[in-house]
Amino acid sequence: METREIDPVEDLLAYADPSRPLAWLRRGDGIVAVGDGVVETIRIPAGTAPLRSAAIAAAWRDLAQDAEIDDELALPGSGLVAFGALTFDEDSHADSVLVVPALVIGRHHGRTWLTRISSSSTPHSALAPQSAASTIAYGPHWAGTVGPGAQSPQGYQDSVRQALARIADGELSKVVLARDLTGSIPAGSDLRRLVRALSTGYPDTWAFAVDGLIGASPETLVTVQQHTVTARVLAGTIGRGADADADTAASAHLASSTKDLDEHGYAVQSVLASLRPHTRALAASEQPFLLKLPNLFHLATDVEGELADGGSSLDLVGALHPTAAVAGTPTSAAIATIRELEPFDRGRYAGPVGWVDAAGNGEWAIALRCAQFAAAETDIAVTAYAGAGIVAGSDPESELLETRVKFRPLVDALA
Repeated sequence: METREIDPVEDLLAYADPSRPLAWLRRGDGIVAVGDGVVETIRIPAGTAPLRSAAIAAAWRDLAQDAEIDDELALPGSGLVAFGALTFDEDSHADSVLVVPALVIGRHHGRTWLTRISSSSTPHSALAPQSAASTIAYGPHWAGTVGPGAQSPQGYQDSVRQALARIADGELSKVVLARDLTGSIPAGSDLRRLVRALSTGYPDTWAFAVDGLIGASPETLVTVQQHTVTARVLAGTIGRGADADADTAASAHLASSTKDLDEHGYAVQSVLASLRPHTRALAASEQPFLLKLPNLFHLATDVEGELADGGSSLDLVGALHPTAAVAGTPTSAAIATIRELEPFDRGRYAGPVGWVDAAGNGEWAIALRCAQFAAAETDIAVTAYAGAGIVAGSDPESELLETRVKFRPLVDALA
């Protein structure tokens, strides 16, 4: 494969496949697959031992170790890369997947590049030259609708009450319960329009599109770049106010909420415990800060350390997932509760999504504020998800309201 710097490109998404875009964007930077050419797709189904994350990390290591790499830039996302989306639950019927595109266009801090990737079955000479990377005109605007899915609003509140009873009985300290919305969009819709709406409307999130999973996540699972490991933990949420005074009141309430601070503490400790065996000089801020998004506030903590064991970002994904921020504490009890109280398969919702390169560098977020798109007979089926952390003191109606706030970015973009 080879990576070469090219003239600046204003809209990376204009190069993506309209029906199945592969993209990873934040504040205009990121990487996008050009067109629909794919060199390799690694799919890991349910039942793979020992863990799907371990299987996919091993498969990527085998693929990358023999690669011939000609990368003059050595920037995040340049060189040999794969886009990935892994399932939340090992028992999910969905596949965990890594996709290696034939052409990738990327941008980082004002520099733009094009990467060509080939395999032994796709000779280098058979690939399109760099000059052949061209934009694809956006399709017409479209709109989609979603409504209650397998978990109704009342059913969700009932599940929260059952979870609170288990917490009161000492079975667990926290569990994250989600609900779903289902619907459809017209066949042939240009899905890049949704990615663009999310990335421009929520520029501080990681906007992604991988194998039909599209969303805009505010939460990094882990980033590895030149042995530096970083992560951002989000737990504890409140909706933004209607005016400046209400905004100030909402942020003050979140910052002083014992319930939300406890929920956040569980999430931070789970990340630190998972990273310590793989890092040195691991540190996290003593107090969370308020992350302000267009529609809500989160309690957030940044974590940083140095990779110590020669692992890759995919290895750390396996060590970290699932965090307490999307599962609960203790993990095994939380997963069991989720399986019992959620009447649907999460698929890749709340699972790891991101990219990895040949050296193991990568950026991985938790797939939140997202929906899975799948072609149906006459249209494209959509399933969206949102969840809330349940701890002692949680109120079922308030938790339902939190999921509505979290659904808003995707529902607004679909409309």
